[in-house]
Amino acid sequence: MFKKDSVWLGLVAGLFFPAVAFFIVEIIKRNVIFLKKDDLLYIGCVAINMLLLKYAYKKDMELTAKGIISATFVCAFIFFYYKFNKA
Repeated sequence: MFKKDSVWLGLVAGLFFPAVAFFIVEIIKRNVIFLKKDDLLYIGCVAINMLLLKYAYKKDMELTAKGIISATFVCAFIFFYYKFNKA
């Protein structure tokens, strides 16, 4: 289904790994009281994509890197939408 270097693979990886990190942050946040300021934790979830991006460029996977960048922008837009519409 996926080629080794494809935009779709980058999109899937770029959305999957931050989603897993997001759910881990939510579980930790509900159990630890002093982590009520969660903006930096969510930004850290998106920062995981930078590690994926570095790996994709190191392995010369241009199309996958483009997919990861696209997924990062989607995650960032979702973050800012919910952050500024919370009030």
